[in-house]
Amino acid sequence: MTSLYTEHLELTYGENTIIHNLELHIPNGKITALVGRNGCGKSTILKSLARLLQPTKGNVYLDGKAIQTMPTKEVAKKLAILPQSPTAPEGLTVEGLVWHGRYPHQRLLGKRSDQDYDMVNWALQVTGMTEFKTRTLDELSGGQRQRVWIAMALAQDTELLLLDEPTTYLDMAHQLEVLELLKKLNEEENRTVIMVVHDLNHAAKYAHHLVAIKDGNKVMEGAPKEILNDELFENVFGVKARVTYDEIAKTYMCTPYALMKEEKEVHNQQEDREVG
Repeated sequence: MTSLYTEHLELTYGENTIIHNLELHIPNGKITALVGRNGCGKSTILKSLARLLQPTKGNVYLDGKAIQTMPTKEVAKKLAILPQSPTAPEGLTVEGLVWHGRYPHQRLLGKRSDQDYDMVNWALQVTGMTEFKTRTLDELSGGQRQRVWIAMALAQDTELLLLDEPTTYLDMAHQLEVLELLKKLNEEENRTVIMVVHDLNHAAKYAHHLVAIKDGNKVMEGAPKEILNDELFENVFGVKARVTYDEIAKTYMCTPYALMKEEKEVHNQQEDREVG
């Protein structure tokens, strides 16, 4: 299986170091969720794993090779990334977008092979979008559009699938629709999924492995039942929370009930400035 890991990874924007000496090994065939507060560096890490950012120090390794030294098409045959809130040209059809996922495999002059057609049809089928393939993206619901983008990534035919907050701006039903699809792809297709997740309850239910990020540092990682504890909530999120196991949902549930003292003081100061 395709391996993905970092060694001593450092990333900077201007003079600011965003990610500090990151050592991260992505478990093969599992769903990994990057969690943490807004602005902690989760999306930056995801982009670096996909070779979208140049490290200041250290490296990202894909199958043992430094990813920055690999040809673009070679990387694109091994991993696909779905950014947050992607956009497409107006009037593009569902099938047309999914075909973009075949770019790394296209022959000279863009000639399409039987395998190209098979992969596009499979991606539409597994995401439940075959009946919508002639519609434009503008005609779809939020959940349907997200499924089309996932179909495009699947048509790329990679073992690694990276997603940046795939449920952003979706209602509860569409959030579950997308997450259940990712779970199905992991279980039935053995896809390795790495995703940035905002909702800890979603991370607890759908991910096998959690990586907690704070101020650009990896501070905790492990299975949900191992790291959903007071240390995580207080140190990483600045809240007190209760964790219970829900027998109906078959998952751990997190219920925040209070800000930590330091967080409350900062919050009050911000409110005072806004009033003033």
